[in-house]
Amino acid sequence: MIALGPVERLESRVWARLPDAFRRPQRTDWADANRGGAAIDSFLEGPCFDAAGNLFVVDIPFGRIFRVDPRGKWALVAEYDGWPNGMKVRADGSLLVADYRNGLVAVDPASGQVTPVLRDWRSDGFRGLNDLHAAPDGAVYFTDQGQTGQQDPTGRVFRLRPDGEIDLLADRVPSPNGVTLDPTGGFLYVAATRANAVWRLPLFARGPSPKVGTYIQMSGGLGPDGLALAPDGTLAVAHPGTGIWRFDRHGLPTHFVGPLGMYATNLAFAGSDLYMTDSATGEVRIARWPEVQP
Repeated sequence: MIALGPVERLESRVWARLPDAFRRPQRTDWADANRGGAAIDSFLEGPCFDAAGNLFVVDIPFGRIFRVDPRGKWALVAEYDGWPNGMKVRADGSLLVADYRNGLVAVDPASGQVTPVLRDWRSDGFRGLNDLHAAPDGAVYFTDQGQTGQQDPTGRVFRLRPDGEIDLLADRVPSPNGVTLDPTGGFLYVAATRANAVWRLPLFARGPSPKVGTYIQMSGGLGPDGLALAPDGTLAVAHPGTGIWRFDRHGLPTHFVGPLGMYATNLAFAGSDLYMTDSATGEVRIARWPEVQP
């Protein structure tokens, strides 16, 4: 029997802040298109950890990738002509980045060298990649968001298989964003931002996913962004304008991580600690993830 109860509120704290030396308050093409033309000094996303406990984040409008060591010290890893969004550390230690302008690219964290991995699909350019998930079997799931939304629900979700073949899993998504696998590996969760929902894509069939449906319907905020699976198998959903939500294995909300109104966009776990990029402030926040039996 499923027990329903009140949603418990948890607070987060600032773990690291982008140093002033790296902040560049100015207008950019990205800010003109995505932030109403406001002058901004950063927009952090894509948190992920390497084996040594270093946290890597991207700065979308300035094409930068940073490393933050376990003590909170920042270092610039790469700066290039691109808009890096989602990012994961690969088994060889390199960074795999979903870049809005350049497709999938690999970045060497030692040299900062950027190497193209996937520029297009069947000679058709991407609308603008957003996020990715690296599966244990070597497959990479990634979202092609562009400027899609309810007015143009043609965002796409792809799988790059270890053999190099590419599957188009869905092509009618209003703004596909964060992406992660469920605990069984049989379903893919995708944040459909402009539908204000988390969709579930079955992966039992080869090729396009059948019977795609809404798994979680959000309300308020700006729509779900980053997704992350917690060590206990529960789902963390970043919902900018509200905070972070914890959903149990039945898709029911159990906890909320604040403060309320936080512009948290992307998430990463290190054990039971949840790290989140607050893109509006250029900060990385941390909260203890509750371990509650579903």
